[in-house]
Amino acid sequence: MSFYDFTVKTRRGEDFDLSTLRGKAVLVVNTATGCGFTPQYKGLEALYERYHERGLEILDFPCNQFNNQAPGSDEEIHQFCTLRYKTQFDQMKKIEVNGENESPLYTFLKREMPDEEVKGLKARAAMKAVSKLSKSTRTPSDIKWNFTKFLVDRTGRVVGRYNPTVEPEKLSGDIEAILG
Repeated sequence: MSFYDFTVKTRRGEDFDLSTLRGKAVLVVNTATGCGFTPQYKGLEALYERYHERGLEILDFPCNQFNNQAPGSDEEIHQFCTLRYKTQFDQMKKIEVNGENESPLYTFLKREMPDEEVKGLKARAAMKAVSKLSKSTRTPSDIKWNFTKFLVDRTGRVVGRYNPTVEPEKLSGDIEAILG
């Protein structure tokens, strides 16, 4: 299996074949509109504006598994993001990222990049706190919280996993390396 073998659902319920992204860099993020990390939408949009023309796509997967922080409908989430953060990248259909109903894409991403490095005392403390709140985290490779990010290179290889404390702006160097 490769990244390009998956089909996901758009927020409108249409199939979206990831093979259409072949040759692009892709940032995959599980998000929530009512999370302490929600302001990262601003940084995600900045990355999109900076790198989209060079080949970056952002796949935003709302997820309500972490303290019900994405309770709205797919359309409500989209409206929130476009009005509040002026996002131009589209949101996909709300999914689960852990457990028996997890998205097959996330099963793949977690298998390819089982854990993220947590650097710094503040980040470690934040991740320890959210891990205690997470009811869906069962295995070490599980997503710990909203705004976990996966970076996929132009060949479909998962090359990075970033915990929620890593602000999108910090990914610029890794994105630049992929885009060349």
